[in-house]
Amino acid sequence: MDVVSPALPNLLPSNKFSLKTERQIQLPPRFLKQCPKTPTAKPISSNPGTGTTSDILRLMDSLSIPIPPDIYASLIKECTLSRHSVRALQLHNHIRHRRIKLSLPLLNRLLLMHVSCGHLEIARQVFDQMFLRDFNSWAIMIVACLQAGDSEQAISYFVLMERCSSLFKFPAWIITCLLKSCVLTKNMELGKQVHGQLLKLGVIDDLSLSGSLINFYGNFKCLDDANVVFNQSSRRNTVTWTAKMVNSCRENQFHKVFDDFTEMGRQGIKKNSFTFSSVLKACAGMDDEGMSGRQVHAIAIKLGLECEAFVQCGLIDMYGKCGLVRDAEKAFKVAGDERNIACWNAMIMGYVHNKLCIQAIKLLYGMKEAGLEVQESLINDVRIACGNRELEHGKHS
Repeated sequence: MDVVSPALPNLLPSNKFSLKTERQIQLPPRFLKQCPKTPTAKPISSNPGTGTTSDILRLMDSLSIPIPPDIYASLIKECTLSRHSVRALQLHNHIRHRRIKLSLPLLNRLLLMHVSCGHLEIARQVFDQMFLRDFNSWAIMIVACLQAGDSEQAISYFVLMERCSSLFKFPAWIITCLLKSCVLTKNMELGKQVHGQLLKLGVIDDLSLSGSLINFYGNFKCLDDANVVFNQSSRRNTVTWTAKMVNSCRENQFHKVFDDFTEMGRQGIKKNSFTFSSVLKACAGMDDEGMSGRQVHAIAIKLGLECEAFVQCGLIDMYGKCGLVRDAEKAFKVAGDERNIACWNAMIMGYVHNKLCIQAIKLLYGMKEAGLEVQESLINDVRIACGNRELEHGKHS
């Protein structure tokens, strides 16, 4: 159902948001610079080479033929998919100058077009001028702000959207976006309020929401709360188990991670590359001479995941930190992808960890010869390590 929404006000800056009352809502400044009053673009040229959108509009104008909504929808879709900035502005200017009243679905398409073309400020202006907004309108702006790195603005849109509707009507993915924004803005209080409302509405057992909440609490180092969410879930899948393992690994509970990985196997839960990446990090921190890591490697081969990029990088890192340099080199050779910078970095740091200065320097040059960008921090790590005379006596394991 369409919702009548007020234009978003510019209020005082704050990172405190609440879902409880309207008075508690304070929004951050929305514009770093003054937005243009209208989209600006060059007029549609008469040059036939200007592109499909311009050609169609010019032809329709020259014939004085009214342009039906489905033509506009098609043109907007074309600009959205091609992400052609100039054509998008030309099309919007044409609509504005013709004073064409677009339906809500077409306005939403216009929003998406500008977002896809990188015109976030123009999209905000269009959004503010909309008298009617539905969930799609809000969702487009929330996701656009998240992609632009403006998590606080994403939260402010969500809070205002919540005032116009009820939380239970929102799909799980938008709640996941909100929880992610809470992590990025370090707004734990809002995340806990969302958790409370989900419990109240009885929708907490959604697997994607459970995984997001486990990850949310883990990022705030609230492992007990994360485990409560996990234990209260009547269903568990790859996402929830992996989120739990990531939290335990973050808190250096490496044996717990390995135990959970083993339990996943016993329960027949599917493992993905992120699961293996997490358990390999844990194995790298376990003092068992790489025995656990070898077991995990064998399982990855059995499941056909050894060639996944995250798994390859994790294997190189694990073997290097366990002092098994030759195994790390074999994993690096198996990876074979010269463009995978993470694998190169892991192998170089494996050499550094095992005090093999010459090998680390050779691989740095190898990266440059392969045309890969070498991070300054990596060069500094190698430089610092090679300044230690003890490295000169390093040996292959």
